[in-house]
Amino acid sequence: MRILVVEDEKKVASFIRRGLEAEHYTVDVAHDGEAGLARAIDQPYDLIILDIMLPGRDGFGVVRELRRGGRDVPVLLLTARAAVSDRVSGLDLGADDYLTKPFAFDELLARVRALLRRGASAPGPTISVADLSLDPSTRVVTRAGRRIDLTAREYALLEFFLRNPGRVLSRSVIAQHVWGVDFDTFTNVIDVYVNYLRRKIDASFAPRLLHTVRGAGYVLKEPEC
Repeated sequence: MRILVVEDEKKVASFIRRGLEAEHYTVDVAHDGEAGLARAIDQPYDLIILDIMLPGRDGFGVVRELRRGGRDVPVLLLTARAAVSDRVSGLDLGADDYLTKPFAFDELLARVRALLRRGASAPGPTISVADLSLDPSTRVVTRAGRRIDLTAREYALLEFFLRNPGRVLSRSVIAQHVWGVDFDTFTNVIDVYVNYLRRKIDASFAPRLLHTVRGAGYVLKEPEC
């Protein structure tokens, strides 16, 4: 399951992210409303945890735009504003739940599980390139009918490649979408994880699907005839 956390308080966002990742969720983070909305439109998420008081565009505005665009992803509003009128406003706009700060992480986790169960009835379709397939509803990855076990980060990386077939993805784009951070030119974390992924989806199969584009990044594509 993939979750987007939109929270401008970086310590709170980091706390939520670490806790959810410990429960084996894949988590992206944005720190303002505009960035959060852009991510929510650009990428499929199973749940959005959304602060109301955000720079750029507040949480109410984000929910309004998502619902106006027909996106029915579950939204959990997370805020220090405890007035009944605020809760009513958020729910009327289309949010699914509301949790007031400060909160116990166990309660947040329980609400996350409940919203994910509620939204699990309409999983996205299987996505594939050649004989490599990923089923978002079960998180099962196969190639040539053989199941491949991936870590949460490897899964998120592969999903991003599969949703952008044939597109050269730079390290900075991968860092923003898979790690939720700005790319540090002095780290080789992305290269390391791409190599991990290659060993699992390419090393024992032919033809190779994941390619390096020198000086540009990586691309997952169908074999050329």
